[in-house]
Amino acid sequence: MSIEDIQKELIDEFSMFEDWEERYQYMIDLGKDLPLIADQYKTDSNIIKGCQSKVWVHAEMKNDKLVFTADSDAIITKGIIAILIRVFSNQHPKDIINAETEFIDKIGLKEHLSPTRANGLVSMVKQLKLYAIAYQTQLK
Repeated sequence: MSIEDIQKELIDEFSMFEDWEERYQYMIDLGKDLPLIADQYKTDSNIIKGCQSKVWVHAEMKNDKLVFTADSDAIITKGIIAILIRVFSNQHPKDIINAETEFIDKIGLKEHLSPTRANGLVSMVKQLKLYAIAYQTQLK
């Protein structure tokens, strides 16, 4: 599935819920299915800077596609990173770099987060794209 298709799928899924309490619960459920980072990668160098909670992300290339694993010490944040990993994992670095992220606004995520969590969301997207840039340079 392309990044755009996954984003559309998420927009559809979030539109099924009546209110934000249900959406938060869905995010928590998504966090429970997060591809968990191996303990060996839960290091300071893999912590996303700018997040209120601890969020670890690891990336590796498999068949010219970037595969992300992650974890967080907070359930909402774990749900947020799970959404981002669902969109960006198993994609070519170039596609991640060029991907738009309006789906975040379309599902209303940023506006329903506290300012510190919204900043953390921006930091997560930025870090995933930085991984993509780093791995893209290795492919050339």
